Amino acid sequence: MAALIALGLVSGLFFSSTFVLNRLMSLEGGHWVWSASLRYVFMILFLLIVIRLFQGRKTVVALLKLYVEHWLFWTVAGSIGFGCFYALLCFSADYAPGWVIAATWQLTIIASLFVLMFFGRVFPKRIWVFSTIVVVGVGLINTSHITTFHFVEFAKGAFPVLIAAFCYPFGNQLVWESKHGHKHFPKIDSPLLENAFNKVLLLSLGSLPFWIVLVLCIDPPMPSMGQVLNTSLVALLSGLVATTLFLLARHQAHTSSELAAVDATQSSEVIFALLGEMLFLGTALPNAQAWLGIILVFIGLGFFIYFQEKECAIHD
Repeated sequence: MAALIALGLVSGLFFSSTFVLNRLMSLEGGHWVWSASLRYVFMILFLLIVIRLFQGRKTVVALLKLYVEHWLFWTVAGSIGFGCFYALLCFSADYAPGWVIAATWQLTIIASLFVLMFFGRVFPKRIWVFSTIVVVGVGLINTSHITTFHFVEFAKGAFPVLIAAFCYPFGNQLVWESKHGHKHFPKIDSPLLENAFNKVLLLSLGSLPFWIVLVLCIDPPMPSMGQVLNTSLVALLSGLVATTLFLLARHQAHTSSELAAVDATQSSEVIFALLGEMLFLGTALPNAQAWLGIILVFIGLGFFIYFQEKECAIHD
């Protein structure tokens, strides 16, 4: 168990690089459109290399063929699950510290419930109690760093992350529903979708039209070399390294309690993002209100994940 938790924490450390580097690029004047779009350009390049090395050229060709066969579906799913999700996170980095965005992002676990309910799932009532605890904690964190409250500034920092928290699970759920034969989506029951990196590549390719349209509509100034380098680091550290470590930890878990422990380690992104900003950006320590919010988020997520995994174990 200790080894799994350690592996999960290391993945949380690498995931947190997203929030720190996005904030860094924002403070250096880099436009959020490039911070978002360039990440997925690099993600596609890195994934093509990794898949080619570990699965072979035939798999790469098969994936590209699968994308072309269902290009409209992948464009919709990728634009929502990757495009809207990450564009909103990068936009928020202009108005809120990275650790605050990381804390708000924990709402995606709750948002996933609403997405699943939209597709006909139901959940025990106690889950909503734990969800409320997390929401209260996130609210305390988001208001803790505001000295003079301006609703518009607050909304620009918090609301986009809230919307992103719904976009990410919705886009991923579209893939799951399609794989399992939802009547409103094309049937894509390919063994290629059993591999997480293959799905990420297909969704990343699907997001490309979104990024092209976004760049053309907003017409941001050209990115600096520093911003290009930082987005490549986000793609490498968060997109590849963190994802690999997290999936490895989940794969090595053999019980529901071990799965719950691994999932719970992802809340460490908040602390790692805070430490990263303190170390590299000179961010001050959070005040008492923020710490109370962080504690509530951890408590709510801990109960939430534990009982969700316990419920899955009972049904299994």
